[in-house]
Amino acid sequence: MNGTQIILGHHKGRPAAARMVNGRLDDLLIDGDDDRPGLGTVFRAICDRPVKGQGGMFVKLGNGLTGWHRNAKGLAPGQALLVQVTGHAEPGKAIPVTDRVLFKSRYCIVTPGAPGLNVARSLTDDEDRDRLLEIANDAVPDRDGHGIILRTACEGIDESTLTDDLTQTWGVAMQVLDDPGTDAERLLDGPDAHALAWRDWAGTEISEDWATVEDQLDALSSPQVNVGPATFYIEPTRALTAVDVNTAEGGAGGFKANLSLAKELPRQLRLRGIGGQIVLDLAPMPKKDRKAFESALRTALKSDAIETSLIGWTPLGHFELTRRRERRPLEELL
Repeated sequence: MNGTQIILGHHKGRPAAARMVNGRLDDLLIDGDDDRPGLGTVFRAICDRPVKGQGGMFVKLGNGLTGWHRNAKGLAPGQALLVQVTGHAEPGKAIPVTDRVLFKSRYCIVTPGAPGLNVARSLTDDEDRDRLLEIANDAVPDRDGHGIILRTACEGIDESTLTDDLTQTWGVAMQVLDDPGTDAERLLDGPDAHALAWRDWAGTEISEDWATVEDQLDALSSPQVNVGPATFYIEPTRALTAVDVNTAEGGAGGFKANLSLAKELPRQLRLRGIGGQIVLDLAPMPKKDRKAFESALRTALKSDAIETSLIGWTPLGHFELTRRRERRPLEELL
C-alpha cells in the first residue's frame, strides 16, 4: 500500500500503534505491561537530595519512585514543584524529569508560566495564521500568564475542532496546575500508544489490521539488518549500543555500505526504542568520505522526532552519537 497509514491494535493485550509508509513499518509504539510512568506523565514532586558538582537534584515522586531533575538551581530540599517525565529510565536509575511542564494535544500545546499565543513556523499562510489566532483567542481569552502554541496539524482545521481541542487541553492543564495537594503524587498519566499516535503522527488513514504489523515485528527481534550492500548488527549493552557494519564488496563498497546504514539507522533506532550512547563500527572507507557520511546521517535524522546528537569520531575510527531515551527498549515490550 502506498502512502502513510496508521494502524491501531494491541500487542499481548496492551495498546499498540504503528505507522506504515508505503507498506513498510516506519514507527512503532507499544505500551509496557507495568505501571512505570511513561513519557509526559506529570507529578507533583518533592525535592530530596541535591548532587554537588552536577547541578541536579533527586526528587520524590510518590509510591517509592525517584526522579532526577538536571537543573536544580534555586531549589531546596523539601520544596514542592511540578515535573514531567522526559524519558525512559535505565534499570536502577532515577526517572528523568523536567520542571518545564507542557500539555500537548494534536493541535495545541499549553505552556504554563510562558505567556504568549504562537503559531508553528511551518504554517506560512498569513491569512490562515490570523484565522487560527482568532479562534484561539476566542476559545481561551484569559490565559493568566500561561501560553498556547498552535501546532502544524492546525493547517486547514475547522473552527469547531480546534476550539474543542483547545478548551479540553486548557482544562486539563488548569486542573493539574490548580491541584491543592502538597505531597508527592502522580497528577496526570502520559498518553498511551493510541493517544500518542493520534497526537504526533500525521495521517488520516486509520486501520485496525494489526496482523499486518505483527508480520514485520519478527525482523526486529534479530540484531541483524540487511540494507543494500550492507549488513549491520545492532547490539545493546548495559553501557551503550554497538552497531557493526559489514559488506562483502571491496573498494568503494565500504562507503556505499556506510551510506546505506546512515539512511536506515534512524528508522531502526525508532523501532527498537534505542537511546543513550551509540557507537558505530563502520565498514572501511577513506577518511575523505567521512564528511559525506556525516552529512547523510544528519539528513536522515532531520525527519526523526527524537533528539539525537552527532558527537564525532574516535581515535579508532568509530563514530559516536547520543540519543534521548524517550522510549523503552523494544526487547522489553515484545
